[in-house]
Amino acid sequence: MRKHVALTALALATAVTAGIAAPASAVRPDPVRQGLEALVHSDRAPGALASVLDGEGNFRTYTAGVGDRDTHAKMPRNGQVRIGSVTKTFTAVVVLQLVSEGKISLDKPVDEYLPGLVRGEGIDGDSITVRQLLQHTSGLPDFEDDVTDDILERRYLSPRDTLDIALKHKADFAPGTQWKYSNTNYLVAGLIVERVTGRPLAQQIDKRVIQKIGLRHTYFPAPGETTIQERHPQGYRPEPTGAPLRNVTEIDPSAAWAAGAMVSTNSDLNRFFSALLKDDGNPLLKEAQRKQMRTTVPMEKGNSRYTMGLGIMRVQQSEKCAFWGHSGGIPGFGTWAAATDDGRAASATMNLEPKTGEAVGHLEETVAAGLCRR
Repeated sequence: MRKHVALTALALATAVTAGIAAPASAVRPDPVRQGLEALVHSDRAPGALASVLDGEGNFRTYTAGVGDRDTHAKMPRNGQVRIGSVTKTFTAVVVLQLVSEGKISLDKPVDEYLPGLVRGEGIDGDSITVRQLLQHTSGLPDFEDDVTDDILERRYLSPRDTLDIALKHKADFAPGTQWKYSNTNYLVAGLIVERVTGRPLAQQIDKRVIQKIGLRHTYFPAPGETTIQERHPQGYRPEPTGAPLRNVTEIDPSAAWAAGAMVSTNSDLNRFFSALLKDDGNPLLKEAQRKQMRTTVPMEKGNSRYTMGLGIMRVQQSEKCAFWGHSGGIPGFGTWAAATDDGRAASATMNLEPKTGEAVGHLEETVAAGLCRR
């Protein structure tokens, strides 16, 4: 759940993929592999993995480093990982599908669906719209720092528990006046989904997204589920004062919920973002909602490289290459996943929670290498 979108914006174009320079006569190094090496060597992740989906539907998978620091087991190819805030894009897709069905309106207030629930100092659910939730312009304060210990100590928090924690803080700004990343936005969006459908959010994501496009290794953990179901690397967290990395593979992601609880693989994320960006016959969104998702606002004054849509971010990597995606992190893992308008997709993961904009930048650059360097 770490605010990797915000860290990405701070990283800007300063992150560069690192690797061993090859002799002029040698074959050009693969830039995706170089990106993974940067995550292992520069960012000190035990391991990293990536997947690239080309325009013909072919996958390339990559690994670097180890999946387990104790046993030195190799990084499993296409292993399951916790995807953190990439979950937000799944949540946004479900909300937009419900918009197309007339069950949610983007410009109606939160109180239309959750009357009287979102209240606090400077916070009024009657003045916050659903669109502002999905675009991070609501001003709702973030709950992340308050629940990290609960996640690490495997304490279950219901969505309402987490919302109560968030609402103890005052609003960051008046709705619609600024942009600021906040996990609370997607907590509220998930609660709206449950209210209008009468079904758990996890079931809605499974039915409307995972099953619909055949994601075989993606799921929303059940309440109290602390393990990762299939083959996976161990996940680690930096400890203060240079202590050894802490193994945090088994956590309770319930506090992250609609904002960051899901598990997936790099290849499944590629399938998801490729399907989401598809122009014709999009299996997930109708054209009107796809257009709304891709209508963006600036994330930082004077910086047009990064702009935020509804659950998805646009990155103008170069004059000739732009892509859409989301970054994510949760104790144990950091991920970046994206696709281009022509359906190519790439994703990269490290089995260490990134704590700096530089590390998130290296994840982004690895994805960009798979999408923009052809």
